[in-house]
Amino acid sequence: MRLLRGLYNCPKALFAQGCVATIGNFDGVHRGHQAIISRLTTKAKAFDLPSVVIVFEPHPQEYFRPEAAPARLFKLTDKVQALEKLGVDYVLCFRFNQEFAELTAEDFIRRVLVERLHVQHLFIGDDFRFGYQRRGDFEMLKAHGAGHFTVEANQSVTLAVEGQHQRISSSLVRDAIAQNNFDLAQRFLDKPYYIEGKVSHGDKQGREIGFATANIPLKRLKSPLKGVYAVWVYGISASLAQSKGLEGLSSKRLPAVVNVGHKPTLKHSPERLEIHLLDFNSDLYGQRLRVEPIAKLRGEHKFASVDELKAQIAADIEAAREIFHKI
Repeated sequence: MRLLRGLYNCPKALFAQGCVATIGNFDGVHRGHQAIISRLTTKAKAFDLPSVVIVFEPHPQEYFRPEAAPARLFKLTDKVQALEKLGVDYVLCFRFNQEFAELTAEDFIRRVLVERLHVQHLFIGDDFRFGYQRRGDFEMLKAHGAGHFTVEANQSVTLAVEGQHQRISSSLVRDAIAQNNFDLAQRFLDKPYYIEGKVSHGDKQGREIGFATANIPLKRLKSPLKGVYAVWVYGISASLAQSKGLEGLSSKRLPAVVNVGHKPTLKHSPERLEIHLLDFNSDLYGQRLRVEPIAKLRGEHKFASVDELKAQIAADIEAAREIFHKI
């Protein structure tokens, strides 16, 4: 699969024969998204054409109203990796800025879908809006696509929750995570919810108070996780795990306590994810780790003193140990 960042990196000859495309946010790449991608790739194979997923970065809501934008489930890299696993050939990512926001719906259809991608078939939500002042819609795509491409509405995927069928959406996943219902989030996603990233150098404050942490920058406006969680951590190299006397299942996933927030007691900082691995202490700089939340222990809180914070972290670790003991 290939990631194309804007039309400047999308050669005219690349889609000279055409493509089958879809447009959307695809945050979390949940079961509803997976159904769309399955139809996309099936149609592309039937047409003997490449499949293309068009996304925007940042999401338009983050650009226009950052304070009201929903928490981001996936970073762009996570989204691209998930789409690649589903068999997508290309992801075309447009940088959503002032210039793009002022692009009319008609120009988007002509310049992007017709002249550059030569779209032959387009999957789109029947409530999809696009272009300057969101004037473009499903009917406009059908009208302007006539003679160039056909348009097909995406079909919703529902799931029975407490006796009621609900349309799977990224909002439902966020709500499940906010309610600490990770089992339900997994049902919507068809996989455990996770945050993935590379360990970077922090300010070493955790080590100074006796609880060393591995720090992962979140690289998103808002995180759906907020507070302290018991988590599984994946990605520790086998050689490093073995050097610590950890083998078998332990070398695949390790129990940990994670804090997601701004560290209001020690030093207010940009939102980050800090991992304290249980019974494990080693430098993990540069390693790419995956964090899967199991249970929320508490919300973020500003403590009156460092000693009070240390006592609470110790209590958090014991609470996490009890959770893992029961698994």
